[in-house]
Amino acid sequence: MKNKLDAVVRVTQHLLNEITQVKDLAIGTLQTIKHMPDYGKAIEALKKDVVEKPSETEKTEPLETLSN
Repeated sequence: MKNKLDAVVRVTQHLLNEITQVKDLAIGTLQTIKHMPDYGKAIEALKKDVVEKPSETEKTEPLETLSN
């Protein structure tokens, strides 16, 4: 039982480390993109698209209808 618990702790720690690495990569990528020319224009275009287009969640069907 102790070995299984130790294995779960090791796997959990590994997953937490990977999540931290992905978070750091995402933050670094975002900071890099912010320094690119026309970043502000791109953000405004994305905001406009979100307002104009219906949400993807509005197009989905409830799970009850999909499972039947």
